[in-house]
Amino acid sequence: MVVHPLGVPGLTIGLLGGSFDPPHEGHVHITKQAIKAFNLSKIWWLVSPGNPLKGWEPEKISKRSKACKKIMRHPAVTITNIESSLGSRFTAETIYKLQLIYPQVRFVWLMGADNLVNFHHWDKWNWIVKNVPIGVLARPGEQIKAGLSPTATRYRRFRIRPDEAFKLSILTPPVWTLLIGPMRNVSSTDLRAKGFWP
Repeated sequence: MVVHPLGVPGLTIGLLGGSFDPPHEGHVHITKQAIKAFNLSKIWWLVSPGNPLKGWEPEKISKRSKACKKIMRHPAVTITNIESSLGSRFTAETIYKLQLIYPQVRFVWLMGADNLVNFHHWDKWNWIVKNVPIGVLARPGEQIKAGLSPTATRYRRFRIRPDEAFKLSILTPPVWTLLIGPMRNVSSTDLRAKGFWP
């Protein structure tokens, strides 16, 4: 487990945060999609200690991290529990601290379309939009709701087309895009409900 991953000046790094409880092929799919679409140098999977918006206690972070390393095998992807070492509980706090630690790295926040639907409930969500480019990736059944979400509506004029997504990391926030394309119909919630865990 990489606690403080290497952030070389000049790199463009996508941040995919989550409980990963459990990680699944949908996470792998959007990660590979994001590397290509957003022209990223690397992606860090930020395995969170917990999720303030979710009403259950996740599996131990060591178990979730191990499962992430098993399922996500790609030279450009690093699995890290840096949020635990930073002591950050919310995404805005994590991004703020990472930008202080790695001032010459360009970060892009990555999330599935299902998260954009409820993004306006996140702590300091406006700050996040204004301080880091956001790449939103397709999730089954969520495209229309995501496109009509409060965040999408409020920041409509800062949205770039999917065919311009490769420029996302070099543009100054607020800037975001919503990709469309092939999807994997799997979720951590369904896997937990069925008792499936790697």
